[in-house]
Amino acid sequence: MADILLRSKISEVESSLVTPEPQRRRPAPKRAPRRPELPLVDDEIQAWSKPVQPVEDLDSVARRYPRRKLSLSSERKPMEFYDTPERPKAFSMDSLEFFFLIAQYFREALPLRLILLMIACQKAGGQIRLTQEEMATVLDVHRGKINEALQEIMSHGIVFKVRRGVYQFNPPYSYRVAEFIPGTELIEAEYVQVDQDKTIAKIRRDESLPDLVRFPSLEHMREAIEKLRKKRAEERAARRLARAQRQEKGSVQ
Repeated sequence: MADILLRSKISEVESSLVTPEPQRRRPAPKRAPRRPELPLVDDEIQAWSKPVQPVEDLDSVARRYPRRKLSLSSERKPMEFYDTPERPKAFSMDSLEFFFLIAQYFREALPLRLILLMIACQKAGGQIRLTQEEMATVLDVHRGKINEALQEIMSHGIVFKVRRGVYQFNPPYSYRVAEFIPGTELIEAEYVQVDQDKTIAKIRRDESLPDLVRFPSLEHMREAIEKLRKKRAEERAARRLARAQRQEKGSVQ
């Protein structure tokens, strides 16, 4: 009898827990697919030979391995420098002191723009094959302005004229040591290298060139910059004094 009462009681409790409403099946929580962890190794070179998690972002991998070069392919990008044992020194050399001074010396933009254009258009050996018409077209200014800016640049021995449409950059300031000239169907590829010391020696032997070209120096630019700064400081001091005198005069009245 006790067993019957106990089973009746249990059945009553179970029925109270069951709702007559239909129940919807709850979806199981979505779990992210498991990925293998990056190998915990001290030698980052070893890490590249082990299985790693799929790469979603090259930047994150680059931050973890800052000394490794990352690339999606072996294709060379147009902006990359190149230098191989077979074709060494295919690049330009530029004086940082030269850049530092001309940025302070030239107060107008055109001479600086023209200098940058001529640096970009150098051939191996520092020659620039550009006419003034071409310079004016690239920089989108009147040819007369180009002539004025070019004469100013040449007066400092930065570049000099070789012949019509050909100028020479002074090697201590900017110099393209070598260049690789891609081939075509009619012309084979060519690698041209002209060492800087040979060009400097050639320029110094040419007595028809101005001394500032043969023996370049930026000292006159440094002196001009200091004089200009001193003059501007004096002008500012004079304006402050005049302002103070006007204020004093006004307070007395």
